[in-house]
Amino acid sequence: MANKTIMLGNEAIARGAFEAGVKVSSAYPGTPSTEISEYLAKYDEVYTEWAPNEKVAAEVAIGASFSGVRSLACMKHVGLNVASDPLYTFSYTGVNGGSVFVVADDPGLASSQNEQDTRMIGRSSHVPVLEPADSQEAKDFVKFGYQLSEEYDTPVILRTTTKLAHSQSAVELCDRVEVEDKEYHRDLSKYVMMPASAIGRHLAVEAREIRMANDAHSFPVNKMEINDKKIGFITCGIAYQYVKEACPNASVLKFGLVNPLSKKLVEEFVSSVETVYIFEELEPVIEEQVRAWGFDVKGKECFTKQGEYSANMLRRVIFGTDGTVFEKQDTPNRPPILCPGCPHRSVYSVLNKLKIHASGDIGCYTLGAVPPLGVVDTCVCMGASISALHGMEKAKGKEFIKNWVAVIGDSTFLHTGINSLINMVYNKATGTVMILDNRTTGMTGHQEHAATGKTLKGEDTYAIDLAQLCRAVGVKNVIEVNSFDVKRLEAVVKESVNGDTLTVIIAKAPCVLLKGQKFPNVCKVNPDACKKCGACMKIGCPAMTRGEDGKVKIDATMCNGCGLCKNYCKFNAIEIVER
Repeated sequence: MANKTIMLGNEAIARGAFEAGVKVSSAYPGTPSTEISEYLAKYDEVYTEWAPNEKVAAEVAIGASFSGVRSLACMKHVGLNVASDPLYTFSYTGVNGGSVFVVADDPGLASSQNEQDTRMIGRSSHVPVLEPADSQEAKDFVKFGYQLSEEYDTPVILRTTTKLAHSQSAVELCDRVEVEDKEYHRDLSKYVMMPASAIGRHLAVEAREIRMANDAHSFPVNKMEINDKKIGFITCGIAYQYVKEACPNASVLKFGLVNPLSKKLVEEFVSSVETVYIFEELEPVIEEQVRAWGFDVKGKECFTKQGEYSANMLRRVIFGTDGTVFEKQDTPNRPPILCPGCPHRSVYSVLNKLKIHASGDIGCYTLGAVPPLGVVDTCVCMGASISALHGMEKAKGKEFIKNWVAVIGDSTFLHTGINSLINMVYNKATGTVMILDNRTTGMTGHQEHAATGKTLKGEDTYAIDLAQLCRAVGVKNVIEVNSFDVKRLEAVVKESVNGDTLTVIIAKAPCVLLKGQKFPNVCKVNPDACKKCGACMKIGCPAMTRGEDGKVKIDATMCNGCGLCKNYCKFNAIEIVER
């Protein structure tokens, strides 16, 4: 079979894994990598799963590789931080069946808390890094990654970025290749990383890296285009597309294998072109290596380390203008906001009323940091909310956290929050931990997790009971409450923050965007009863506005009848009616 279709970069990566004969894939959802696993789950030939976190996903892929089959692990760039412990040692052990880690970076911070560059982790861990420039390459580079992995006995990182992951281009489809399982042989010196064996494996890593760098000049993923010899670009990934758009006649050395680099290719290219620019997003990874070899190039002194690049950026540097026909128009600021009927808004409205600070975490609920709710004070990484609250207590004492809680989502709690809670129990902490259980991994697009009762493939499975789990690790005071029962929630929070024990409050209500939910009711304002006090507006529901007369109006097309606004109206001006 050979035909072409239009694919997202993420879909093409999944197709590449399928065609390469991958048998096991594990991942934790993280934008912009999430859709890879969702697309891959459609192929029955591949076992796919959501893991509770990226470290577990990596270890599942490693185990599958050791057993002799091709495996895949997918995550976003900050997820690789969680998976770095097994990755660095996997670099030493090498593979049996080929193994690829797909890692999606986020230049421009579309949905992340930092802009780290995975290529640097590839260099540090001595793991080769491939970077495609379009959907066709995304598919092809996955397949080539498995060839590299097995030829050089190494895991391989496929680095993508937000633009590539969510852009579409033509892809030629091929048949799946059924790769014969490799026989497993017990080998302590290779697979058991004790100091004695690790010393030998480190030497093997150095040798394979040198061999790969020497061979890389002939790899099909690297290509040189000699055109106008007055100006040339060394580039990689999506930045290559900007070069071709802005400077179509320039010479280009495009690296598909960005670690290790081929010195031979650089030497040949630089000797052929008068002025060479290195055009790479984020860190000067290629630039530093090329400069270390003694080549005269231009790089980050011309281009920024921050954010996404563009063809216009390149035009401004090379030609002094971006050629824009229309002047940029100022657009109104539109801050992100929780959805109408979101259960997190209900919880935050209570915390805001009680003037309680929240140690925050990664998820939709981070939006509780901005007005009008303004509750979340901190956000660092997955699971940090609980650990940070614990640190505050140990630093400042129990009185300091009398007006603090930790807030964390159900998926994030299972990701790394459970470890932090165990730490609180073990080290005799007090304080209040709130698990905002909306029955899904919301921010990345409503993926299943270990407490939803469904697998990635939609099969029924055991749903972890979060309350029982908390009690099992030693939390004696665990309270479950409906997120929209604001009176009880307020009472529970008051009692908890003023107590002297460790309390977990599980605020439960499903995400309003989950499939299959029905909303038969809608909230309606009686204008005659509205006193224009604005109490209901303080919750920040986007379905609510003020009319010219100052009275509150509710957009019935946005409202789902959650009734939160009604709870804050002292004049009974809001009622819940059938839609």
